Amino acid sequence: LPQARAGIISTVEVLKVMEAFVNEPNYTVWSDLSCNLGILGTLLSHTDFYEDIQGFVRDVFSPIGERLGWDPKPGEGHLDALLRGLVLGKLGKAGHKATLEEARRRFKEHVEGKHILSADLRSPVYVTVLKHGDSSTLDTMLKLHKQADMQEEKNRIERVLGAISQPELIQKVLTFALSEEVRPQDTVSVIGGVAGGSKQGRKAAWKFVRDNWEELYNRYQGGFLISRLIKV
Repeated sequence: LPQARAGIISTVEVLKVMEAFVNEPNYTVWSDLSCNLGILGTLLSHTDFYEDIQGFVRDVFSPIGERLGWDPKPGEGHLDALLRGLVLGKLGKAGHKATLEEARRRFKEHVEGKHILSADLRSPVYVTVLKHGDSSTLDTMLKLHKQADMQEEKNRIERVLGAISQPELIQKVLTFALSEEVRPQDTVSVIGGVAGGSKQGRKAAWKFVRDNWEELYNRYQGGFLISRLIKV
């Protein structure tokens, strides 16, 4: 993909190579594919091809998603659980219908306390329902954040809030990032999630950082978090 981004080889050729990995069982390979497709999606988000690349993601990831399913199989290892989370998150975010429906069902049961999501499925489910959710979905996520006993769960929620799509809800997430509900060292994760969530999110996050630069700079001056904030 770096060669494609530099214009040395055709992006179409890269996508053809990616298609060849459809039966690949290795987590590391899928993680690399996911990362590169994410970069490509970012690059194409300002073009008419964005929906096409989402369709490509659904096509490439759905066979491995069907093979893995939602529930762990006897004897599977840690990497299989990681792969399941990666694949389901990718499919859900890209709007794969069956994945979205199942994520919504499991999220509802999780919120109602009927069937608590396993730790490895929470991020992909949260991302999916937020990406295709509304103000009620965001309010529910913020409620889960407030009720969470473990900092790990709070951080997990903070990292995915930026998946929300509507402009007014993106602003709500950014305001939340600087609130007392979020530890100062975790604010950057929330803003970074918004910046990486969508084209609208990137624009909103950049404006938010500029508008609140003095507070952010004073908070992080001399630390690595200010450089991380600029990078995201």
